[in-house]
Amino acid sequence: MQIDIIGVPVDLGADRRGVDMGPSAIRYAHLQPRLEALGYTVEDKGNVEVAIAEMCSISEPKLKYIDCIVPMGRRVAGAVATSAQAGHFPLVLGGDHSLAFASIRGAAKFKRLGVIWVDAHADFNTAETTPSGNIHGMPLAAIAGLGDRRLTQLWDEAVPVVDPRRIAVIGARDLDPGEKANLREAGVMVQSMEQIDRIGMYQVVMKAIERVSRDADGIYLSFDMDALDPRHAPGVGTPVPAGLTQREGHLVCELVAETGKLVGMDLVEVNPILDVQNQTAILAVDFALSALGRRVWNGDGA
Repeated sequence: MQIDIIGVPVDLGADRRGVDMGPSAIRYAHLQPRLEALGYTVEDKGNVEVAIAEMCSISEPKLKYIDCIVPMGRRVAGAVATSAQAGHFPLVLGGDHSLAFASIRGAAKFKRLGVIWVDAHADFNTAETTPSGNIHGMPLAAIAGLGDRRLTQLWDEAVPVVDPRRIAVIGARDLDPGEKANLREAGVMVQSMEQIDRIGMYQVVMKAIERVSRDADGIYLSFDMDALDPRHAPGVGTPVPAGLTQREGHLVCELVAETGKLVGMDLVEVNPILDVQNQTAILAVDFALSALGRRVWNGDGA
């Protein structure tokens, strides 16, 4: 299988600057040679063109920078769709999580997908529920068909892009009130940190895989590095305490890899400005390797 690395240096979806340098930080952490060491053919497609904030204006306070985010989304969706159509694996590097309204859309152009969303946040706001107007808090809602039409329907594709009943959020611990109502109404599975504490990560992930795999041709994994506790991943745009451990993050990726259904992946919200010796980007590479089959031991445990 060929892996296509697609960089999306966007920080328009968030208030805090710096995640636009995330793709470079992840590449610098030896992403390509480490993937090649697993036996994959890897081609770095470079970065999708993204306008910088200084070139854009906020015309709609409840949808900040939408006039620049939508054209970026079309380019991202096109790049991912081209990769998927060729039978390749798109590995999308962020950048803030707003890019996922486009990356998942591109992968869903040829397959009926389930989505596992690993994140401290559910990103399920709309212009009506958002407290900030930041579009990185809206991409999953857009994929599920909720929100402004410019985000829910880039082309003439069907809405929703992914049936919300085939979406599972893992690691949530910071949800807005209106967002909670949206999630309940849509029927999205939300496995919060409380649930992880109660039944364990293995059971949480297996339940999520079972849910999103129903009638699906493949699974898309969108991994926000702020799902991790800030002690493990300090270089993120929106850190939230009491998050996943490194080992729990690896287990998500390993169990998804075992399904044999993974068709694409996002790694987002790495902010090198806030990082310590690039450790968050290094961890992001480690998660990509786990999702793509790396194991410490391939025996039966006996």
